[in-house]
Amino acid sequence: MNNNIKLSKEKREAMILEIKSYFENERDEELGDLASGLILDFIIEKIAPEFYNQGIYDVYAYMNDRIEDVLGLQKY
Repeated sequence: MNNNIKLSKEKREAMILEIKSYFENERDEELGDLASGLILDFIIEKIAPEFYNQGIYDVYAYMNDRIEDVLGLQKY
């Protein structure tokens, strides 16, 4: 699967800090930048597409509802 998720350097660094913080606070484990970056890469490659696809489905359902609303504006 082609992964088109691109992060700015600043966003990637912020996410790595979040991962490091999570592991330290929730698991009492200290991770370095490399390990945290690899976890982030795994999430982006394997998990994020499912959330993206769910977002697409949610938008599709929302837009279909709005189209039905528009059809109700017809004049007879």
